[in-house]
Amino acid sequence: MGQLHELEEFRLHAYETAKLYKEKTKRWHDKHIVPCTFTPGKKVLLFNSRLKLFPGKLRSKWSGPFEVVRMTQHGAVELKGKNIPSFLVNWQRVKHYFDKYSDRDQEDLELNDG
Repeated sequence: MGQLHELEEFRLHAYETAKLYKEKTKRWHDKHIVPCTFTPGKKVLLFNSRLKLFPGKLRSKWSGPFEVVRMTQHGAVELKGKNIPSFLVNWQRVKHYFDKYSDRDQEDLELNDG
């Protein structure tokens, strides 16, 4: 009977330890999330999670570009394509798109054969 009681105490201790570890990991993860804001009219790329099922060596998992219609206060981004009606996606599946004509700051680098 004493061994059963000891086994039960061991199980409860392991449960509490796992619970504390999960809470600590969640706090660390939540602290390192940097929210992005997307302004209407800007171009973005959408992560295509279905391509994980059929991996291709050189296949891009990003589709687009799409235009941002609006961003909701809960983190959803409404996107529209050329021939696609607008749809909502999570902001974590979207990243900024920079084409060669964008207004992003670009630096010219000179390479010398020193």
